[in-house]
Amino acid sequence: MPIGSAIALFFIVWWLMLFIILPIGVRNPDEAGEALPEGSDPGAPVKPMMWRKVLITTAVSVPVTGLALFLWDFVN
Repeated sequence: MPIGSAIALFFIVWWLMLFIILPIGVRNPDEAGEALPEGSDPGAPVKPMMWRKVLITTAVSVPVTGLALFLWDFVN
């Protein structure tokens, strides 16, 4: 597979994994037992932990993309 296609595949897998991982561990102020800040949405997360989720997403996406590339080369 050409390098451009492999990068595009990684990009697609990364975004898919991000949307799968985003809701994990998210708690709103009511679930966390904290007071709702003034003017805040009741469903807004208390600590979204985005950097941790970006790192987890990358760590999961690399082997998934590698497996997809291996299967692509194995089948073709």
